[in-house]
Amino acid sequence: MRPVRLMKVFVTRRIPPEGRAALAQAADCEVEQWDSDEPIPNKELERGVAGAHGLLCLLSERVDRKLLDTAGANLKVISTMSVGVDHLALDEIKKRGIRVGYTPDVLTDATAELAVSLLLTTCRRLPEAIEEVKNGGWTSWKPLWMCGYGLTGSTVGIIGLGRIGQAIARRLKPFGVQRFLYTGRQPRPQEAAEFQAEFVSTPQLAAESDFVVVTCSLTPATKGLCNKDFFQQMKKTAVFVNISRGDVVNQDDLYQALASGQIAAAGLDVTTPEPLPTNHPLLTLKNCVILPHIGSATHGTRNIMSLLAANNLLAGLRGEPMPSELKL
Repeated sequence: MRPVRLMKVFVTRRIPPEGRAALAQAADCEVEQWDSDEPIPNKELERGVAGAHGLLCLLSERVDRKLLDTAGANLKVISTMSVGVDHLALDEIKKRGIRVGYTPDVLTDATAELAVSLLLTTCRRLPEAIEEVKNGGWTSWKPLWMCGYGLTGSTVGIIGLGRIGQAIARRLKPFGVQRFLYTGRQPRPQEAAEFQAEFVSTPQLAAESDFVVVTCSLTPATKGLCNKDFFQQMKKTAVFVNISRGDVVNQDDLYQALASGQIAAAGLDVTTPEPLPTNHPLLTLKNCVILPHIGSATHGTRNIMSLLAANNLLAGLRGEPMPSELKL
């Protein structure tokens, strides 16, 4: 009896246990993993992907034409442990008939929770306040000391009312937000109805919002969307939060807006590049809170993401429907 030919699978990082276990139990696959929590060097990535039938990757791996050429004709499936796919050369992947799996929905709640946490942390100046306790700046109660901005009666503008944008609005509504605005490629009346959210132009959203939350995908249309003109249209008391992708924001323009008092504060979970260099000008500002891209960082969410990524990969290799396939 002829032995069954195993399909070669390459995993670009040490992934959470549930996904790892699913791959280990796949009798029809030979799995090789870059066994580290740190990003894989390019040379190792090229070596590992050569001849592979399936690739399980993260946002940090750029899957471009060169890497696809290195992989060769065997490559049938790419599964990314992310919602974002801007690290994948989708046109080239489509040309080669390669299927793509991704992990939408499962990180919506965790990311929305983080967005609300970041907004509250930024608008109530919590990092500054904690530092004042530590450095002796806390002396006595003062009427205006450490005052920030509250959500009650406010207008919140959401750029991109997708799954995560809706989940953020759902969580902010009980804080007493008076009005929700949103912008995007097109109106979404059905989704907006829950929050009585108004579809407006990007300039109107910037001008009328007390809080701006960016949750859109990174596309050619959204790259650099939040720039000098955008920040100049915002209120001086407004707070800006980005949990989408760093490239949606022109960071030089954001720095100028924050340093000059054009806007009150900013909270970022995403930057360009990632990690942000420790000498970056944004890190010198008290009114800018920056987190290390931890939107989906709960134990439960990351395990579910890894399992979905593994199941997408295995289904694709076996010619079955993927639980979450990106339609190219």
